[in-house]
Amino acid sequence: MELEHLARLIALYAIPGIFAITLHEAAHGYAARHFGDLTAYHAGRITLNPLRHIDPMGTIVIPILILIVSQGKFAFGWAKPVPVDFARLNDPKRDMLWVAAAGPGANLLMAILWTFALKATQVLTPGVFGESLALMARAGMVINAALLVLNLFPLPPLDGGRIAVSLLPRRFAYRFAKIEPFGMIILVVLMFLGVLNFVLLPFVNTFIAMLAAVFHL
Repeated sequence: MELEHLARLIALYAIPGIFAITLHEAAHGYAARHFGDLTAYHAGRITLNPLRHIDPMGTIVIPILILIVSQGKFAFGWAKPVPVDFARLNDPKRDMLWVAAAGPGANLLMAILWTFALKATQVLTPGVFGESLALMARAGMVINAALLVLNLFPLPPLDGGRIAVSLLPRRFAYRFAKIEPFGMIILVVLMFLGVLNFVLLPFVNTFIAMLAAVFHL
């Protein structure tokens, strides 16, 4: 990949990528505060300032390396997790669902906003600005769609796993929650085996296709 092309890709992915990751985490903090847990608030993590959420490796280094390895076709990363003490929620089992769902909900909203931005580029006068904005908007759609689908995967500590714990009967929820310490190891293994890509990619593509259909792109 040419250096100039790579630099452009990184620049175009940087804004939607950083906001997709950091606003996802901030949304968890806002939801936790709403339902009674002030842990994230006291840690100064309930903010839209990306600098408060950036993890140097997960938000910058890893996404850039993946972008290079995939030849600009894919990017993935993470931010510093927002601290949430589920025991401090007004109703821990019930409210866990809404706190967990807030992150993917933020990605859903951002995916819609980036799709709207892509639609808006169709009325711009052809030029470098319109072309760059369109590429950035497409990157925003893909990144947020991927984060939305991945985080809804029902495996603790992903948001989907915590949503499942909230919805399951207490006996089963307790047993399922015990997976959490091993969740990230399981996730990495599934990723390297290609299982995660096989399972989730159709959902990502379907979601993007739905957005394109709604906005007549």
